[in-house]
Amino acid sequence: MGRAYQNRKESMAKTSNMKAKVYSKYGREIYVCAKAGGVDPEGNLALRSLIERAKKDQVPTHVIEKGIEKAKGGGGEDYYPARYEGYGPGNCMAIIDTLTDNPNRTFGDVRLCFTKTNCKIGTQGSVTHMFDHLAIFKFAGDDEEAVLDALMEADVDVTDIENEDGMISVFAPHDQYGKTRQAILSVVPDADFEVDEIQFLPQVMTQISGEDDTAMFEKFMDMLNELDDVQNVYHNAEL
Repeated sequence: MGRAYQNRKESMAKTSNMKAKVYSKYGREIYVCAKAGGVDPEGNLALRSLIERAKKDQVPTHVIEKGIEKAKGGGGEDYYPARYEGYGPGNCMAIIDTLTDNPNRTFGDVRLCFTKTNCKIGTQGSVTHMFDHLAIFKFAGDDEEAVLDALMEADVDVTDIENEDGMISVFAPHDQYGKTRQAILSVVPDADFEVDEIQFLPQVMTQISGEDDTAMFEKFMDMLNELDDVQNVYHNAEL
């Protein structure tokens, strides 16, 4: 069938692998979230928003339901959050969030990603102070004043609010995620969040230039993304 078919087959396999990775990531996160805060999305705001995000990423319903059912049973694996940080290729800064049932294994796997790309894993707090840990929401709207009023009434310490091209973006401290989301919904009840998550945003960017550093950075990211325990990777690299 020729080279074109082979390319398409490889592309399909890669897409399938990526989908499997996304499904696994959400399944694990839903299980942990439901086990910690309750299996009812109406009473567990974090679970509800996680399910909504999973659906937007086209995660099948059976994957979502399996994670919740698993949490109902009370058994199964015990996953623990673990965060690693350090300096990546080109001296960029990186934060890696994981969910693991074996911290020693995960630490070894993440450390290998650093060492194999001539980078250095750091101690806790070595780079997180150069990132802002924020709850971020983005949704369609044009009345940021009404949204800001609702946030102030809810006693949210708003970090920033932007209105651009008919989209409102709200930035708030990560530990005020729940009341920030509720305050937005109180004034925009049908808000369809384009972004609804907690992230680390870098305070400064690091330019990655040169073929060697660029190739090494891509290898670093590929290795991290291959690890099942890795949930999110944050960095300040600018290619």
